[in-house]
Amino acid sequence: MAPPPYVLRRSGRSRRLRITIDPEHGLVVTIPLASRRGWAHPERIIDDFLRDREPWIRRHLDRQARQRAELDARGGLADGAAIRYRGDLHRLSVSSATSGRRSTVARTVGLAGPELRLELVARDRDRADRVLEAWFREQARFAIDATIADHAAALGVAPAAVAMRDPRSRWGSASRQGRLMFSWRLVLAPPEALETVVIHELAHLRVFGHGPRFWAVVASRRPDHAEWRRWLRTHSLELHGALSTPVEPAAAATAS
Repeated sequence: MAPPPYVLRRSGRSRRLRITIDPEHGLVVTIPLASRRGWAHPERIIDDFLRDREPWIRRHLDRQARQRAELDARGGLADGAAIRYRGDLHRLSVSSATSGRRSTVARTVGLAGPELRLELVARDRDRADRVLEAWFREQARFAIDATIADHAAALGVAPAAVAMRDPRSRWGSASRQGRLMFSWRLVLAPPEALETVVIHELAHLRVFGHGPRFWAVVASRRPDHAEWRRWLRTHSLELHGALSTPVEPAAAATAS
């Protein structure tokens, strides 16, 4: 049986073959440069690798297709659509602003459930995604700063700086200089998932690497961290595609 179709990429940082299920490109195979010994003609290595992992590949491709269909069914950013925030689906109410000079977003909870009310001024009528993103970034900054305050002292660390970005391959990072970075999209996930990532990066200020000592530090503050890391892996396409139609590339599933 022929292996599934794939996109081939070569990377100077690769030391072995790696596959990624990318929402935009499908199955991506990354291998070392052709100048690296044994990788000038990798066709047989790739075919054998893909055949061995075909069940894994099919499972992730099928899950990706289901998530994409679910996102499409939610209605994008139109009035009445559904969008996730703090882990829960919220109905999106979109209307024209009747006063004021700025577009606004407000969260309300009624008998029909939680809702995000988006009132757009004239210049923003085609920019609902930007207005929502700006609001989500503000909420993410507040939630992440508060979570850092909850855990940093107990872990005996103090971040030198905290940045909010929109990476595609990770939810957070920590440098040896004490600088932390987080994806603003964590605010779309349940608070427990956001807290797990914050604790993860704070723990790196004590222990770099992912050895037993590191995971013991994480577990000391969030014993169920594995459950919430799994939640983020499962919902990565949804979170990265939340403000995009069609869905943009998300943090991808990988195997090696």
